[in-house]
Amino acid sequence: MDKQTTLNQELAFEGKGLHTGVYVHITLRPAKADTGYVFRRVDLEGKPEIKADARAVSYTQRGTVLTGPAGEKISTIEHVLSALRGLGVDNCEIDIDGPEVPILDGSALLYTTAIRKVGLRTLDAERKYLVVTHKVVYEDKAKGISIIAMPDDHFAAHVCIAFDGSRCLGNQWAAIESLGEQYQEVEACRTFVFLHEIQPLLQMGLIKGGDLDNAIVFVENELTDEQKDALRKQLGREQITIHPSGVLNAKDLQYANEPARHKLLDLIGDLSLALLPIKGRIIATRSGHGSNTVFAQMLIKEFLA
Repeated sequence: MDKQTTLNQELAFEGKGLHTGVYVHITLRPAKADTGYVFRRVDLEGKPEIKADARAVSYTQRGTVLTGPAGEKISTIEHVLSALRGLGVDNCEIDIDGPEVPILDGSALLYTTAIRKVGLRTLDAERKYLVVTHKVVYEDKAKGISIIAMPDDHFAAHVCIAFDGSRCLGNQWAAIESLGEQYQEVEACRTFVFLHEIQPLLQMGLIKGGDLDNAIVFVENELTDEQKDALRKQLGREQITIHPSGVLNAKDLQYANEPARHKLLDLIGDLSLALLPIKGRIIATRSGHGSNTVFAQMLIKEFLA
């Protein structure tokens, strides 16, 4: 049997939250065996802890939010958890002095780079798994969403995204046959949004910390010179570039299927809320944080209860 792991030493990061815009500090600390992933709100009285558990998910609009027993919240947890699970870290205590994990560059890359630099410590305890022994299906027919788990001797995942009517994003696939080294294929892939979604999201009180440095923005329709000028002023940029791919960024897509790869990154992070590393093959179609976390709850109930 393989052994559980934790970090060799603590790691510190800082930055603004994507949705709250609040500047926060986050520290990943080594943890003892069977801790799993635990967030600690060090800015609140008593430093309350919130277990990374799908059953504690309270909100999933554009990010995954956990709520603790006393109502304390921690949001946009999916990228840091994806990095930890993707690199095989079983146990980690995560201290944070605000309500939202910093978005950094919109991917998991800064986390994984730091984790690889310090390395992992092997603990004297056997690694436990959530083993998928039979097929489990989640389906939302109205939205065309499905997630399927099937038995396998390791973790593998396949993701399909589709945005009907989009000229930028047709059907895209991304897949990973194992974590560890293969996680490099998704770790640098950034979160994304359509330009026409930005104003409604702001009106919902979201993406206050979003900018062109931490998200891919797709422009679906041609912009007039006046619209481009107004957008440039709104973003505080001397100039803006719209690539042939439809990306409004100085940096174009890293991969033709970067959005699908980012959805795979999110899936890995959300499924870490199933408490244990998964042995099973996951096939997800048009999934998001809501369906991912409901599916993680289903896996807990089916295989760990």
